[in-house]
Amino acid sequence: MSHDAHVYVKTQTEYEYTRRKRREEMRNQVTTFAIMIFMTLVAFSSVAAGFSKYFVVPVILLLAAIQVVLQLYYFMHMSEKNHGITAFFLYLGATFAFTFILTFLTIVWW
Repeated sequence: MSHDAHVYVKTQTEYEYTRRKRREEMRNQVTTFAIMIFMTLVAFSSVAAGFSKYFVVPVILLLAAIQVVLQLYYFMHMSEKNHGITAFFLYLGATFAFTFILTFLTIVWW
């Protein structure tokens, strides 16, 4: 055992700041979760309502893209500091994937 271990005790100001930040993060996550549940209900109800597939498919894809962004930023903590390089490569990969899919769809359909 080490006898020179130091225990750090937070001041009241640090404690209150940490508590306020965590409460704000939790509120954001619960709000985002509620929004995602609402978007899922919209997707299910648009399919159950019997709308045209030419309307339903783009709506579901749009809602899925929005949910991916919300999950990355609020549940995977991409909005925090020091995630710039990770976000850059993630968006670069998504851009390449979108470009490749669009290219192949253009080649196939024309």
